[in-house]
Amino acid sequence: MAVSKDVIEAALGTQDSEGVAASVLLAVALVETNAMAFAPVGGRSEPLIRFEGHYFDRLLPEAPRRIARAAGLASPRAGTVRNPAGQPARWAMLERAASIDAAAAYRATSWGLGQVMGEHWKRLGFASVHAMADLARQSAKGQFILVARFLKEGALHRLLLSGDHKGFARRYNGPGFAANRYDAKIAEAHAKARRLLARPVEGLRLGARGPAVAALQKALVRHGHPLAPDGIFGPRTQGAVMAFQKAGGLAPSGMADRATLDRLGVSG
Repeated sequence: MAVSKDVIEAALGTQDSEGVAASVLLAVALVETNAMAFAPVGGRSEPLIRFEGHYFDRLLPEAPRRIARAAGLASPRAGTVRNPAGQPARWAMLERAASIDAAAAYRATSWGLGQVMGEHWKRLGFASVHAMADLARQSAKGQFILVARFLKEGALHRLLLSGDHKGFARRYNGPGFAANRYDAKIAEAHAKARRLLARPVEGLRLGARGPAVAALQKALVRHGHPLAPDGIFGPRTQGAVMAFQKAGGLAPSGMADRATLDRLGVSG
C-alpha cells in the first residue's frame, strides 16, 4: 500500500515540533498500521484502533467486570476477546465497552498510526485519556505526536536510529517480539521510510526560504492573514497557513501543499 502524502507531511511536521526523526515515526506507522491514519466508520473518519479485552478486565472494578465478561468484552486471559477485522466493528466494540466504563475502555485501546495504548495518557502529558484520544482523532500529526512522546520516554527513537532493531523491538513490541519478526519488520520499514522521505514533497513547510515563500506570504496577506513577506517560513507563517486551511475546509497540516497553493492562487 502506498503511503499518502498527508501522512508523510504529518511525520515531517511532527519531527519539527517534537524532535523525533520523521523516518522513525514513519517506520513505526508502517509496521503498526501500514501508515494508514484513518478509516471510514459510520460516515466519519476515525483513527485505527485495537481494543484489549484482557487489559479492560484488569482495569474494571468487580461489578462492571462481571457485566463486561458476560458481554464478551473482558477476560482475564489475553487473546480471548478477539478484535474484529474491520475498523467499524472495532469502534462498535469500543463503544460497547465505553458504555460500561469509558475511561477504562479508552485506556485499554491502542490508538492511531503507532498503536499507542491509552493507558500511557498521563506519562505522555495529557490531562485525561479522553484528551489523548481526541488528539489522535483530530489528525495524522496528532497520532504521530503520541508516537513521538512515547518514543522519547526511554529514548527508544535513538535505538532505531542507531540500528539496534532488536533493542527497539523489545521495548516497543514486548519481550516476545521475535515470534512475529518485529525486529526484521522495523528494520525493513525504517529503510523504506528513509527512501520515501528522500523524495521531494511538493509544497512549502516550516523552515523553507526564498521567493516562493514570500509569494505564499503575500497571498496569505491578501486573504486577511497579517504577515511580513520576508521569505522565511516560520511559525507565524505556518499558523497563517493552518488558519487558511481550516477556514477553507482543507486538512490543517500547516504545510502549503499543492491544494493550498492552488486555493491561494500561488503558482509554481
